[in-house]
Amino acid sequence: MAKARHLVLRLAFLLFLLASSAAGQSLFGDLFWQKPDFETNYGGEWKLVTPNAGVSAMHLAITRNNKAIMFDSTIMNVPPLKLPAGRCRSAPAKNNPNALDCSVHAVEFDFETAKSRPLRVLTDTWCSSGGFDADGNLVQSGGFMDGARAVRLYKLCDTCDWEEHPKSFSVDRWYATQATLPDGGFITVGGRHQFSYEFIPKAGKTNPKAFRLQFLVDTTDNVENNLYPFVHLSTDGNLFIFANNRAILLDYKNDKVVRKFPVLAGGSRNYPASGMSALLPIASPAVGRNGPVPAEVIVCGGSTKDAFSKAEKGVFQPAEASCGRLVITDRNAKWKMEKMPIPRIMGDMLILPTADLLIINGAKKGCSAWWFAREPALEPVLYRLSAPKKRRFQVLEGSNTPRMYHSSSAVLPDTSILVSGSNPNDGYKYTKVMFRTEVSVEKFYPPYFDPLLVMHRPRIVEDSVRGISYGQPFDMEFSLFDMLVVETDIRVTLYAPPFTTHGFSMNQRMLVLNVERFFVNGIGRYRLVVAAPPSGVFAPPGYYLLFVVNRGVPSYGVWVQVN
Repeated sequence: MAKARHLVLRLAFLLFLLASSAAGQSLFGDLFWQKPDFETNYGGEWKLVTPNAGVSAMHLAITRNNKAIMFDSTIMNVPPLKLPAGRCRSAPAKNNPNALDCSVHAVEFDFETAKSRPLRVLTDTWCSSGGFDADGNLVQSGGFMDGARAVRLYKLCDTCDWEEHPKSFSVDRWYATQATLPDGGFITVGGRHQFSYEFIPKAGKTNPKAFRLQFLVDTTDNVENNLYPFVHLSTDGNLFIFANNRAILLDYKNDKVVRKFPVLAGGSRNYPASGMSALLPIASPAVGRNGPVPAEVIVCGGSTKDAFSKAEKGVFQPAEASCGRLVITDRNAKWKMEKMPIPRIMGDMLILPTADLLIINGAKKGCSAWWFAREPALEPVLYRLSAPKKRRFQVLEGSNTPRMYHSSSAVLPDTSILVSGSNPNDGYKYTKVMFRTEVSVEKFYPPYFDPLLVMHRPRIVEDSVRGISYGQPFDMEFSLFDMLVVETDIRVTLYAPPFTTHGFSMNQRMLVLNVERFFVNGIGRYRLVVAAPPSGVFAPPGYYLLFVVNRGVPSYGVWVQVN
C-alpha cells in the first residue's frame, strides 16, 4: 500500500508540474530557493587513451566531427609514423638537395577509437597559431622558415588534408596569436621581432602590408617576453591584448588603442615566461535586451622577467603563483589578485562546461624553451568562479606523466579533457633526457565525473537543437530523472573549442545563455526556450558545443552552428 500511495503522489506531483509549466512559467523557481551545486570530494581520474598517437601534440584542436587535429613541426626529427609512399615532402639539405622528409608531423586523431590518420603538411608549423572558421574548418597560420608567412586550411572529411598558401602574410608570423573576429574573419597579432598585426587574407592572396602596433614595441625586452600575446574579443567589439605584463584595448577597425590598463604585478606572463589566460564566461543577454555586457579576463602564472636568461645559465626560477582578474569593459578597471595553490608555467587554462576553469599541465620552475623547465606540475587545479575567494581553488588528482613544454589539452564533447604532447627536447627523444618526448594521449575526468553524480547528468535530445540564429530564441529538450527539477537548477552553456598551443587556448569562449522559458514535458523530460547570442561580437559565427548543466553536473555536448 505504501508503495502504491507513493506512486500516486509522484504522479499527482508530475501533473501539477505539467500544469504549472503549461504557460511556460517556472512556478517552482519562485517558490524554492536556488539549490547549491551537488557536492563531491572526488578529485578526478586519469585514463590512458593510447601510448602512441603518432606525433607529439605541440598544437591541438577539436573539430566538429569529433576528431583531434594534432601536429608539431617539420623540423622535428624521427616522429614514429611515416607517410605513405609518394607522399613525402621535399626537404633539401646542404649535402643533399633532393632530400625527402617522409615523417608524419600531423595527424587526425579519433579520440574514441584511438586511431590516427596521417596528414601531410608541407610548410613548417613550428610555434604557429589557429582558429575555426564559420563552417568549422581549421584555419591555421604562421610558423617557421617556409611556414612563417603561410596560411593553411584543413577541411573536415574522411580524406581531407592540408591546403597551404605559403605567401599569405606580409611579414613572418612565428609565435604569433590568431584571433577570430565578429564577422568570422581572423586577425594575427605579433610574433618574433614583429610589432604589428594583420588580417588573414583570402586563399591565395597576399597582404600588401601589416599594421604597426607600438604596444608590442613597448612590451618587448631582451628575451622577448611578449610572444604569443593573449588576445580576447571583448563584448564591446574591441580586442583585449595582453603582452608581458601590460594590456590594451584595441579598436582594430580604426587601428586605434582606446584604453590602456594598469600593469599586472608579478613578473612576465607571456612566452617565454609562459603564463595562462582566459576570457571568463560571458552572461549572454535575453532576447531584445540592449546595453553593455561586462567582459572579464583572468591571467595566471608566468615567471620572472629574467627567467629565460637565468635558465640559460642553469638557474631555474620559481614560477609565479598569482592570478589577476580584470573587467576589461570597465573604464577604470583594476586588477584583482588571487593566488594559485601551485605556481605554474606552460600550463593550459580551459573553460569547463560548468563555466569553471581547469588549470592543467606545465611546470613549477624555469620557463618555456627546450630543456629550460623543472619540476612538473602534475596536479590539475579547479577554479570555481562563483565560490567564495578562499575556496575557489581545488587541487585535483595528479597524473604520472609530466606534460611540460609543447604539451596541450582540450575539452571534449563528453566533458572529459584530452591531454597530450610534451616535448622539451630538440627532436623526438625517449631516453637519456630529463623529460622524454611524449606521444601518449590521456583523458582526465574532472570532479563532475564522480560516480555518485552520474544519476544527475542531463542528456540533451540531439534532434531538438538545430541551428542557432543571432538574437532569436531557440528550443531545446533534455532528459533528467532528478526529483523536483526547477529552472534555477539548470544552466545552458555554449562553448567555442579553441586552438591550443604553448599554454594559450586561442579563441576559447563560453557564453552562459539566458533561459527564457522552462517547460516540463513529461516524466524526466524538459523543454527550454533559450536566447541565442545577440551577435558575432558575443559569439563569432561557427560551430560550438552546447551543454545543459544541472547543479554543476554537465550533459554531454552537442555541436550546433551559430550564425
